[in-house]
Amino acid sequence: MEYYPASMNTLIQRLARLPGIGRKTAERLAMHILRQPVAEAHQLARSIVDLKQKLRLCERCFALSDDAWCRICSDPSRDNGQVCVVEQPADMASIEKSGAFGGRYHILGGVLSPMDGIGPDDIKIEALMERIRKEKIEEVILATATNVEGESTAAYIAGILAPLQVTVSRIASGVPMGGDLQYVDQVTLKRAMESRHGI
Repeated sequence: MEYYPASMNTLIQRLARLPGIGRKTAERLAMHILRQPVAEAHQLARSIVDLKQKLRLCERCFALSDDAWCRICSDPSRDNGQVCVVEQPADMASIEKSGAFGGRYHILGGVLSPMDGIGPDDIKIEALMERIRKEKIEEVILATATNVEGESTAAYIAGILAPLQVTVSRIASGVPMGGDLQYVDQVTLKRAMESRHGI
């Protein structure tokens, strides 16, 4: 038996399709939207439509952008000599939130995964090579995940960049701050030992 009218049920069903949103959360969101003024509902709907119509990938780094170039590529204060290579736009956002990097980015749009049929031509590796040839890039920082696919993608990119006049580095990884060694997986612990440094 349906407890809500058809219009409410339709909204709940649509919201429940979003990742991480179950039926109960969808009901709470629908009730919240219902309580808001009509103008708020229109603004929410308009922002979703605008997102779908206006958002595109930056022509230079493949970040999400409303314009041909994203805000970072358009910012003259950024260091043109450093490019941080990440898998997805969300990875770039995480690094930006840390405030630890002042260079530019290159978003691959995925990682190499032969099991899933994803090879070098399926992600933005050739576009990275073209940027290195055209721009005055001095260092490429590989910031892919530390899982098997991320590591193999980083190794592949490092290999094809080896003949070029560019420094290639990999972000450090290992035991997180406050981490208890007994709860750290073997791969992370191995990487932490290999990446150890003096104090």
